[in-house]
Amino acid sequence: KMGNAESNAYQDHLSRFLPEEQSDIDGLFNTLSGSSGSAGAKNAKAAKKTVTLAALQARQSAHTREPLPEPMTARLYNGMKSIDLPGKSSGPSEQIAKEQFVIFMSNLLKGNADEKISIIMRMIAKTGGPLKGKQIQEFTEDLITSVVHVLSYRKELKGWSLENTRDASSGVKALASELLSELKLPDGTKPVGSQLLETNFDRSVIEDWVYRVPQISVFLSVVIRQGLHVLHSLPDQTNDILNLVPHCKGIKGRGVASLFDIPAIMYINSHLPAELQHKWQLLFSSRLHGESFSQLCAHIVNKGPCIVILRDVDGFLFGGFASHSWEVKPQFQGDNRCFLFSVFPTLAVYTCTGYNDHYMYLNHGQQTMPNGLGMGGQHGYFGLWIDSDYGKGHSKAKPRCTTYNSPQLSAKEDFTLDAMEVWAVGDVPESAGKKGKKSILDVDPQAQALLEMAGKSRQSEGLREPIEEDEDGED
Repeated sequence: KMGNAESNAYQDHLSRFLPEEQSDIDGLFNTLSGSSGSAGAKNAKAAKKTVTLAALQARQSAHTREPLPEPMTARLYNGMKSIDLPGKSSGPSEQIAKEQFVIFMSNLLKGNADEKISIIMRMIAKTGGPLKGKQIQEFTEDLITSVVHVLSYRKELKGWSLENTRDASSGVKALASELLSELKLPDGTKPVGSQLLETNFDRSVIEDWVYRVPQISVFLSVVIRQGLHVLHSLPDQTNDILNLVPHCKGIKGRGVASLFDIPAIMYINSHLPAELQHKWQLLFSSRLHGESFSQLCAHIVNKGPCIVILRDVDGFLFGGFASHSWEVKPQFQGDNRCFLFSVFPTLAVYTCTGYNDHYMYLNHGQQTMPNGLGMGGQHGYFGLWIDSDYGKGHSKAKPRCTTYNSPQLSAKEDFTLDAMEVWAVGDVPESAGKKGKKSILDVDPQAQALLEMAGKSRQSEGLREPIEEDEDGED
């Protein structure tokens, strides 16, 4: 009877996988357990093959550089080991049976939060629950580190690289903190800081967290698919993995590193409208195009939805998502999909409150209205403002920005700009081809006339560049 119960549960889990997925999982198990994939593997003796931690580690180190960092390999092993098989003698075994292996894959790749949770609890700590916040933090940081590492190892970063982005280690900590900030105790309170690290969280709280924070399941899926190299070539049922990292255009070979790090790119991208998550293209970088407001405008006007990111001289990194093409005009523009964000020292996204429609603003060469680029708040008190006198800006949000409920994003309320980038997201509109490559002075003849009256020449005339025909590979 016991044998039947065991095989029924096993068959149920196996049936979640398509035939080609099943053979992929069989192949991996056979490799790890050292059994051949011959027809004889179907017999009962082969079914008793097992996998050890040493075998998992050996598979990792068989390569010159391990696909997965060692702590994550140990966590996967603890997760597999945590699966109790009916009829198995009590007491933990150091060997992973085929049934455990398949149920582990089935629960983590195809299961709901309830099915995932006991495995995740054991991956966080061998003993299971309740768990301290510090243990959950270490697991989350290991998980994000592993995702960045394995995507880089498998050349799945789509044109981003650890060389052309900011150092990922601070980004890992920032993203882990942001995900952990969603841990809610049964009474609804969210412990923060050192209090969070010392708090005990039971199974139901962690299950609720995994349910509400989709990144945990997506990251686990990437670690299994790409780290163990199983089901990686078969399409995922969801687009979560597909658009985890957007294709990167326009930075390759330019000799600059983005202000973004990989964890921040994944996090900000997940907040964009779904149809814009597949590609980011560099439109403007102060390090490539110079520190000039007219250059900024020339590169970003009429280019579709964009992400603006800047760094102040104190090292704070922050920015905003503009849901519409930037246009030079004295009115607010955009819609409620716009948001502001912080990347460093904290990673967070601030979405619109509905209080007003002051989403985005761009003006230049006007005598009566403020000249500069702004998002949220109001004239003189923007959540994010870059003055047309390039290099100056402010983030006035006492206590919060009315439009986005964001705090002050810069280190000082009035800040000095150190570097800035603008990325077009999704497909750049066709109208932004060569004909659309206009200076702000072309866009606004009145501004040009004013400059000529004032005897100023068109300095940006010589700075125009042809729009890049960027043929980055999909590496």
